[in-house]
Formats: sequence, C-alpha cells, structure tokens
Amino acid sequence: MIGPTTDSLGWRRKFGVIAPSTNTSVQPEFDAMRPAGITNHFSRIRIPNMKITSDDEFSALMDAIRDTIMDAVDSVMSSEPDYLVMGMSAETFWDGLEGSVELEKRIEARAGVKVAMGSDACRAALRTLGPDIRRIAVITPYQPIGDRQVIRFFNDCGYEVAALKGLKCESPVAIAHVSERQLRDAIIELNDPSVQAIVQVGTNLAMARLAAVAEFWLDKPVIAINTATYWWALRQNGIMDRVQGFGALLEKH
Repeated sequence: MIGPTTDSLGWRRKFGVIAPSTNTSVQPEFDAMRPAGITNHFSRIRIPNMKITSDDEFSALMDAIRDTIMDAVDSVMSSEPDYLVMGMSAETFWDGLEGSVELEKRIEARAGVKVAMGSDACRAALRTLGPDIRRIAVITPYQPIGDRQVIRFFNDCGYEVAALKGLKCESPVAIAHVSERQLRDAIIELNDPSVQAIVQVGTNLAMARLAAVAEFWLDKPVIAINTATYWWALRQNGIMDRVQGFGALLEKH
C-alpha cells in the first residue's frame, strides 16, 4: 500500500529555510510564529564566526556566505520543500533593488521553487502597514558598508532613510548577544516624530517580540525582519492564519 503523498506534519506547507551556521535567532523566532501544518526545515550556510569589526572584514563575511549559499540551497531541497525562505538578510539588500531581484532569480532557478527574502518582505510590510509611509528609520547589526547597502535598497524602493542605527556587532555570533534593552534603546533613539516606521534588519538580532511591544507603545509600525519574512512566506503561500504576539502584520494582515 502506498503511503500518503502529503507530509504528515507539514500537511499545509513545508518551508525550506536558509540561514548562516552562526545564526541562533532566526530559527526559534520562525518556529514561534509557525501555524499548525507548516514546518520549517533549516539548512545552514557554513561560515566561520569571523571578526567583522571593519568594512573589509564585513566584505570578507559576505564573500564567505556567497561561497556556500548554493550548497545550503541544494542541501535543503533534498527534503522537497514547497517553498524557500531566506533566514539571512544582508545579501538580500546588496546592490539595491536590482541586486535583490537578481538574487531572487538565482535562488529560485537553483531551487526550483519560489523564495521569500527579507528585502522583499520589508518592502511588502511597509506597503501593507501604511501606503503613505515614505520616511523610515533602520536598525542594523552591520558595519557601515552593510548599512549603505540597506539604505540603497530602501531608496531604490522610494523610501527615505531618515536615520540609521548600525550596532557594528563584532562577529556573526555576537549579533545574537544584543539584548532587548539595547534594541529598546536603539528604537527610542530613532523614534523621531517625523519617522513613520522603524525597520530592523539582520536576522540574528532577536527583535520579533520587542518590535510588537514597541509598535503598540509608539503607535507606529516597528518591523522586525524575521516577522516580516515569515509573514511574507505565509501569505505568499495562501496561509492567512492570524498569529498573536508579533505585531500588526501577523495579527491583522
């Protein structure tokens, strides 16, 4: 007798997720947002926990990611996921909107399935939460070279980055050591009345729950990239479940 053709746990969708081997935040945050019948299957981009205290060192990190990202895609695709989710963000912003589009094409061509990327997800989240939003502030864990790529992407999409807080984390693993208190202070620092939304990038910054709290108190969108990316993946697959505790995107849209 032939068994079922649908995965017993991922009977609605199986998501393949690509994340750096150093990332300890994106997996638990994605899993906390996961509705019943959706399963997340992680494949790791193997990189060292290298020093990233300068632009040159950050560029070397990006090269290390690019060297092994397709191996990670190939690995997770052996589980036959329905969809791919990028659990890393810097590369999705690199070279602006044009670079993001080209990366999406390369990943989808390699995987043979559609992909959700953090850059696209943040753009979609901003459109969804406020069609009139044009002036934003951004939190990153990056060095200035990475910050410039993020600014370029949002500028290409028609947004003005009024302020940016680059935390300049000293290694990939150290990004996950940034506390909620530090992130709270960054939000407060950036919260100028003229700023219409605050966006956090860098998937190893654990900010999903804090962003929801900040959004309530500030009465403006505060978008954590892990929340936006997982929301985008769900909605692109027709999964319309409302998930509580992660802000307006998952609760209302």
